[in-house]
Amino acid sequence: MSRTEMSNPLLQMRNINKTFPGVRALDNVHLEVHAGEIHSLMGENGAGKSTLMKILSGAYQADAGGEIVVDGNAVTIDGPQDAKALGIAVIYQELSLAPNLSVAENIYAGRELRRGGKRFGLVDRAGMARGSEEVLKRLGASFGPETIVGTLSIAEQQLVEIARAVHTRARILVMDEPTTPLSSRETDRLFHLIRQLRAEGLAIIYISHRMAEIYELSDRVSVLRDGAYVGTLMRDALSADSLVKMMVGRDLSGFYKKEHAPYDPGNVVLSVRDVADAGRVRGCSFDLHAGEVLGIAGLVGAGRTELARLVFGAEPRIRGEIEIDGRVLPQHSPREAIDAGLVYLTEDRKRQGLFLDMSVRDNINVSVCNRDARLGVLDLARGAQRARSAIRSLSIRVSHANVNVGALSGGNQQKVLLSRLLETEPRILILDEPTRGVDIGAKSEIYRIVNDLAKAGVGVIVISSELPEIIGVADRVLVMREGEIAGELGGGSGKAISQEAIIELATGSRPALGEAA
Repeated sequence: MSRTEMSNPLLQMRNINKTFPGVRALDNVHLEVHAGEIHSLMGENGAGKSTLMKILSGAYQADAGGEIVVDGNAVTIDGPQDAKALGIAVIYQELSLAPNLSVAENIYAGRELRRGGKRFGLVDRAGMARGSEEVLKRLGASFGPETIVGTLSIAEQQLVEIARAVHTRARILVMDEPTTPLSSRETDRLFHLIRQLRAEGLAIIYISHRMAEIYELSDRVSVLRDGAYVGTLMRDALSADSLVKMMVGRDLSGFYKKEHAPYDPGNVVLSVRDVADAGRVRGCSFDLHAGEVLGIAGLVGAGRTELARLVFGAEPRIRGEIEIDGRVLPQHSPREAIDAGLVYLTEDRKRQGLFLDMSVRDNINVSVCNRDARLGVLDLARGAQRARSAIRSLSIRVSHANVNVGALSGGNQQKVLLSRLLETEPRILILDEPTRGVDIGAKSEIYRIVNDLAKAGVGVIVISSELPEIIGVADRVLVMREGEIAGELGGGSGKAISQEAIIELATGSRPALGEAA
């Protein structure tokens, strides 16, 4: 019998309900977490995970009838201070640090030490530095308490958040998508730290859309769907089939769509020859065919995004030639690429893609609104109809088109951005990490869209760090290493697409194109 089965739960949330105007966000939800356990919480965006955690953290109050039990005692959490007093800490995707303050000042925020113990005495910065140094050493930090937080990397700032939670003697730590901004090496360090905290007896609630992380870390996994508790799986019962079925109500068969006909190898819509920039990309060449889904894989820093931005014209190239439908594009801008039929979905939808303070309707129409202008006056009715049509065809979950796009879930934001690109009627579509931070239901919709575009003869390039995704959607895969295309799999290469083959090319354990064997 495992440790979690033998011990009494540290946290129990029983029959938790939450209703917002017109929406039943949580319906009789249960959650049980033990000390010394990593308990993952999964579900599609909108399933109720964030609402449940906000009730636990005191940001929301549950409706009457539910109960929260900590250490066997029923508790009332009317606000964040109540949660902190019970040893509950939450680390959100958007870190809550003050970048202009020191590490020690952030760790002690709201609990500053005062000289002489006086309530209104001068701040005891030396004492705060000593107290912070102890917890930083315990967590293996490479920076000191006097370091200004704004000078730290995202991974280091995340460590400051964890240090603050540990310093407040938190016993229940909630981590919401903590690896989204991290490299693979930073993620490995974070996992080591999470396991260390588990060994010290913390109960960790881990929220992630990434299956690989769930398999690697979890002792148990609980699943919510449409605001209701579906069930909990022990570690040895975890599988992609079981988790997907619990989250979306259907099995994994048909999850990846590859129903389009084999592409015509003679019908080249995009030709890239010896393209290079002044930094990362070093002489890349490839062709993309109409109706083909071409995957580009490689380790972080291999140059995949840089290559995509060169092809799109978002960065200058120092050499090389790009042809679209046989027409050479000299040094071109993104506007010229779009006019030629090539569009690019950025990996950073919030900073480089969407206008978060604008409506869904305006985000969908922004690239094509000039089509609706008559004598300089926009046809608003036509734009509204276009937005309604896009919402239907891409299954965007939104009450109406005038909602600000910043209020949507990650998956729905991604579909809004994708719908904007599709309104330009592209011949070539480059998708850079199209399902990053997106739940499984939205991933399935995006894969369907990619398949439908290939069916319609659009050439699609998919850049992804998730190998199952690349293997599942791509007809052919290019693998990049250190700014070069190290090899090709699938298509006419004679080499099967597999995780092993991709990793061999990406890491250099298989010779790259042009290298001596």
